[in-house]
Amino acid sequence: MATTADFRPGLCLEYNNDLYIITDFQHVKPGKGPAFVRTKLKNIKTGRTIDNTFNAGVTIKTARIERRPHQFLYKDEYGYNFMDAESFEQITLEGKIIQKPELMKDGQEVEVLFHAETETPLLCELPPFVILQVTYAEPAVKGNTSTNATKTVTLETGAEIQVPMFINQDEIIKVDTRDSSYAERVK
Repeated sequence: MATTADFRPGLCLEYNNDLYIITDFQHVKPGKGPAFVRTKLKNIKTGRTIDNTFNAGVTIKTARIERRPHQFLYKDEYGYNFMDAESFEQITLEGKIIQKPELMKDGQEVEVLFHAETETPLLCELPPFVILQVTYAEPAVKGNTSTNATKTVTLETGAEIQVPMFINQDEIIKVDTRDSSYAERVK
């Protein structure tokens, strides 16, 4: 149990029979009336963010979650298979709890969030950026663009993203996993 004074980004709450992580909060003390806390809560299962207001001092049930490093091994008909980096135990996860599975390649390091009491995996997060090779890119035609033109390329994982026209096949690029966007070319 925690009160609104214990709120901090990353705290996991059991709210409306679901698990939420606090992404942002603000204590508000209006000139008249009681104090309250305005929060942004991210649902662990769906990824949706909601705004919610709590009265100051109310008790909220917290959930203990643990982040454990895992390595992606392979995908089969049962799901995505990972190995715990510390205990070498293997687990299989469904694709719906993995953040951007199309950007994951064999050997990729990820973090899996576990509910500490039940030992159930809740979410699999990729690092903010991944390095991938472009396996297919149409050649750019000089002169048919004015500014900020992009083209679709295929990456080594099979994902397709938009990149600037100067990116060619077999180049290595950095991809932002939060929105599957091109970040930069890797030397």
